[in-house]
Amino acid sequence: MNSTNTDNIKNRKVLVVGFGRSGQAAARELIRVGAYVSVQDSGTEDKFDPNLISFMRDNGVEFYLGREPEDMGAFDMLVLSPGVSPELDFVQDALSKGAEITGELEIAYRVGKGNYVAITGTNGKTTTTTLTGEIFKRAGRNTYVVGNIGKAVISVSSESTEDDWLITETSSFQLETTKYFRPVISAILNLTPDHLNRHHTMEAYGQAKAKVFANQTENGYLIINKDDARCYALAQNAKAKVIPFSLKEKLQPGAYLDGDTLMLADGQGGVHEICRRDDLRIIGDHNVQNVLAAAAISFFAGIDMETITEAVKAFRGVEHRIEYCGEVDGVKYYNDSKGTNVDATVTAINAVGRDVILIAGGDAKKQDFAPLVKEFRGRVKKLILLGRDAHMIQEACDNAGYKDYIFCSDMNECVRTAHDIAEPGDSVLLSPACASWDMYDNFEQRGRHFKDCVRGL
Repeated sequence: MNSTNTDNIKNRKVLVVGFGRSGQAAARELIRVGAYVSVQDSGTEDKFDPNLISFMRDNGVEFYLGREPEDMGAFDMLVLSPGVSPELDFVQDALSKGAEITGELEIAYRVGKGNYVAITGTNGKTTTTTLTGEIFKRAGRNTYVVGNIGKAVISVSSESTEDDWLITETSSFQLETTKYFRPVISAILNLTPDHLNRHHTMEAYGQAKAKVFANQTENGYLIINKDDARCYALAQNAKAKVIPFSLKEKLQPGAYLDGDTLMLADGQGGVHEICRRDDLRIIGDHNVQNVLAAAAISFFAGIDMETITEAVKAFRGVEHRIEYCGEVDGVKYYNDSKGTNVDATVTAINAVGRDVILIAGGDAKKQDFAPLVKEFRGRVKKLILLGRDAHMIQEACDNAGYKDYIFCSDMNECVRTAHDIAEPGDSVLLSPACASWDMYDNFEQRGRHFKDCVRGL
C-alpha cells in the first residue's frame, strides 16, 4: 500500500508555501484530511480569485499574502510548491524549529492508494509522460496523467484506488522534497545542466533526480538512459530492476534501436519489435529515446506489445515540443517553446536539421550558452534574439565568432523578421534555450503567442 496513512497530517499545523495550481490543490486536500492550514505566497491578495480566498477562509485557512509569517515555530509542516526553494530563510527557520519540509507530490503519495509511474530527466519528460499515458489508456487501465505536465498530482491521488495508475511527470523541484514517495516504475531520461540557479551543482541536481527511485525495492523497475553516462551512473545505487534504453547498443533486458527498428528485450531471452523508425510521427533521435522509454515502462508494467505498438504509431507528439505549426511561402515553422535550456534547444536544432532560423532568449537561469552556439555552424542560418538575457547568448556568439544574429523587441517582430529573411526550404524554429518568465507567465503562453504570430502571416 502507498499510503503511510494520514495520521501524520491530521490536526497538524501546515503552512502551504506558494499558492499556484499545486499549492491550491494541496491546501484543499490538507483541509479534507483535517490539517490546520495556512497559506503563504509572495503575491498580494488582489492577485488571487476572491472566491477562492473566501472559500479557503470559510474552511479556517489563515493567509500570509505578500508577507512571511513572523513565528515559523508555529508550524509542524511546510508544503512547498515546486517553484519555492527550500533554501529560503523562513523555510530554513521552520526547519531549525522542527518542522517537516515536504511538497505536494509527497503529500499526494501519502493520501492515495494509486500505482505511480514517475518520469523525470532534464528533457523529454512531457513527451514520454504523455505517450506512456496514451499506451496505458489504450490498454484499458484506469489512467491519470499528472504532475509537472499540468494537473496537480494531489488533485486525483486522494480518490485513487489500487486499480488506478498515475503517470506522473516529476521535476527535480518536486522530487527534492519527497521522503516516502515510491513509484512502481521510475524513469530517468537524461541529465544535462539545468536549474543550476536552484541546485547550484550538477551533483546536487542529479541527487534530486535520483530520489525518483530512492525508495523502490527489487519489486520495482528503473528505466534509464544507457547512452547518457552521467545519468546512467545514478543507477548504481538503485535497488529496483534496472532496464536501460539505448540508441547505440543492443540490450538484454532493455529497449534499443537496431538499425531502423525499435526493439524491446524482455530479459528472458525474448526480443520484440516495437515499430520501425519511419512509423513514428515525431522527429529526432531524442524522440526515438522517448518512445523506447515509454515502451519499456509500459511493457514492464504488464502491457502487451501489440497495444504498445498501436499507441506509438498513433502518437502525434505534444504541444510546444518541436510542434509543427505549418508552412508559409515554402518555409516550415516549429514551436519548441518548451525548449527552456541549452540541451533542449540543441536537440531541437538537430531534429529540424539544416537551414534553421532560430528564435531564442528569455530568462537564462545562469546557463552557459557556449555549447549551444557550437551547434550553429552549418545548421543555424540566422539567430533572432529576444528577451531579458538575450545579451548572454550574444556574448557566447561573439566569443565563438558567430555574427549572424539580430535583436527583436517582441515575438511578433521576431516572426515577421524571420519571414522576411527566410527562403523556401528553410525552417523557422522557436526554441528559446531559456525560461519564459521575463516576458510570459509560462512557456505555454509564449508558444501560443508564437503560433498566433505565425497564423498572422
